[in-house]
Amino acid sequence: MLQLISSLFLVLSFSPIWPLGVNPLPGDPFVIVNKSTNELALINDNRVQTVVQAGTGKTQDLTPEGLFTVTVKAENPYYRRGNIPGGTAENPLGTRWIGFDAKGTDGRIYGLHGTNNPASIGHYVSEGCIRLQNEAIEALYEFIPLGTRILIISSSKSFEELALKYNAVK
Repeated sequence: MLQLISSLFLVLSFSPIWPLGVNPLPGDPFVIVNKSTNELALINDNRVQTVVQAGTGKTQDLTPEGLFTVTVKAENPYYRRGNIPGGTAENPLGTRWIGFDAKGTDGRIYGLHGTNNPASIGHYVSEGCIRLQNEAIEALYEFIPLGTRILIISSSKSFEELALKYNAVK
């Protein structure tokens, strides 16, 4: 029985359908957030598909830097801190949540999300998350599956250079 479980685990770990498997492979979706420019880029099919303005942490240390994995997605997310239901105008998370595992969390603490304050986009305003216009997060939502890697960095390099360095393009 132990051998069967070990074999199953091994097969699933390397399976292309395993949602949190190796990523990015060149051509896979990959997200880069550059805190220096407050921009987010979606890399897919070996090229930069889109670049949008983002809001990041009020201070440099609030939005963690590193390579993370998308672990949670939600439409009209509930805002736990303020006990605000999803889909309401008061909800600061906007219409979509794409959570990632920064600082050992489970994807429910740090994420890409919309906002009810569109004027904040492009500025250093958040408690650690990455804010996008609701229209932008809605458009990106379908192109960022669970298991997608997200790089958060402060850099003077272009998105193309960063994508190449992190194996997101060939």
